[in-house]
Amino acid sequence: MHELGIMTNVLEIAIEYAEQNNVKKIRAINLTAGVLSNIVPSYAQKFFNYISKGTIAENAVINIRKTPAIVVCRSCGVESEVETHSLSISCTECGAKGIQIITGKEFRVASIEVE
Repeated sequence: MHELGIMTNVLEIAIEYAEQNNVKKIRAINLTAGVLSNIVPSYAQKFFNYISKGTIAENAVINIRKTPAIVVCRSCGVESEVETHSLSISCTECGAKGIQIITGKEFRVASIEVE
C-alpha cells in the first residue's frame, strides 16, 4: 500500500517538470526501482491512475525498471548480487554472516515522456 504515497510524489515531480517545460501532456513516466523497494508495478499503475485523474498526467503509463540487490561482505569486501529472499546469507567467498546493502533500495524518476 506504500505505492499510493510514492506515486503521489511521482505525480508531483512529473507535474512540476511539465509546468517548468510547458508540457501539454505526460504520456509515460519511467521509474528505476531496486528490488528491495518492494514496489508492485500493478499497484503503482492503479494508484497513479486514481490520483492523476483530471491532470495532464491522466492515462500516463508507469514503466518500472527493477535494479538488482548488490551487497558487500563486511569481512572480506566481496560484492555480490543476491536474491531478495536471501539477504541473510553468508558470504560466498569467506563464509562471514555480515553483509551491507549497496544497491537495491533505490527509487527514482528516470525519465518522463511528454508531448
